[in-house]
Amino acid sequence: MSRRGLLIILSSPSGAGKSTLAARLRIWDDTLRFSVSSTTRAPRDGEVDGQDYDFVSADDFRAQVESGDMLEHAQVFGNYYGSPKAPIQAAIEAGRDVLFDIDWQGAQQIKNSVLQDSVLSIFILPPSITELHRRLTARGQDDAAVIEGRMAKSWDEISHWDGYDYVLINDDLDVTEAQLKTIISAERLRRSQQPELVGHVRHLQSEFGDRT
Repeated sequence: MSRRGLLIILSSPSGAGKSTLAARLRIWDDTLRFSVSSTTRAPRDGEVDGQDYDFVSADDFRAQVESGDMLEHAQVFGNYYGSPKAPIQAAIEAGRDVLFDIDWQGAQQIKNSVLQDSVLSIFILPPSITELHRRLTARGQDDAAVIEGRMAKSWDEISHWDGYDYVLINDDLDVTEAQLKTIISAERLRRSQQPELVGHVRHLQSEFGDRT
């Protein structure tokens, strides 16, 4: 392992662009492992079980929470969402980055977990509330009542912006994507993410000793 893996968390209110940005990051770096969340909600058209989400029953989900097998979990719009711990920990220990598309509740749980030292958290803000509503309407996934529910919840989500390491305003997808790439590239080079540096420095020190 040349470096430790990162837990890269992307959060935003619905419609601010985090899912699109997460997909673009995976095209940029195909080694990024996307954390497939478990959920109790029904699949949407085109969603694939095990690829977009692991669709499980409420009883199965609660059993995993009670056994401590969920790294984070939350109830959103009447459905449960969560991230199974075992595959995430295995990826980090193998030096692979894991990408999360989750809300602030899940982000806070992961930042307080045993894997907190590997967390890189980024919050995506919309340029305006008017634009946020336009995006939710334009994507055509939800009816008017659901959209209004998401808009009502957006303020609570935005109010947690200051709990993240980085905050970006997604006014232009291309610009925001470039900023995300810069952040991730820099964080991968942090001293704490490179365990082999200690051995390399010790080798350099031994070379000095050989010269005396």
